[in-house]
Amino acid sequence: MTIIQEHRTEVRSGDVQYQVAVVTRSEDGEPERVTVTVGGERPDGEPVVEGRLELDVTSVATVAELLDTSLRTFAGGGARRRSRGRPAQQGRPWTDEMDADLEARWLAGDSVAELARHFARTPGGIRARLPRVGCDPEHPGNHLPTPPSLREAEEGVD
Repeated sequence: MTIIQEHRTEVRSGDVQYQVAVVTRSEDGEPERVTVTVGGERPDGEPVVEGRLELDVTSVATVAELLDTSLRTFAGGGARRRSRGRPAQQGRPWTDEMDADLEARWLAGDSVAELARHFARTPGGIRARLPRVGCDPEHPGNHLPTPPSLREAEEGVD
């Protein structure tokens, strides 16, 4: 089954209407490719911006940062700098392997601070991710009542 997720944004600046559409298509629930389409036109229909990018899903964060830095520099606004102390992986997607490692480390007794250092994330990011892998962020070393890793086994038992 093909799953399509789409996000569209439109904004008017002066007399120009800009649009950005981000579309992911996936087989088996995991996005593989991301298409970014950018457009903008004046009231008379004259285009001022148009383009399309095809990206592998793993490159989206890097390409977004690259475009942000490059366009700001070109426009004379200067590049935005990473905040001091901001973890390297903050805001980046989690992989299935990282989720499994997070769950295993939590159940083994690693603290939120240790996990944040290991995954180069913020403590708040770790606490937010724990329930998504079935771990109870309020009780170190414990699962939530039915963690995702055990749901399939329970569903198969009647």
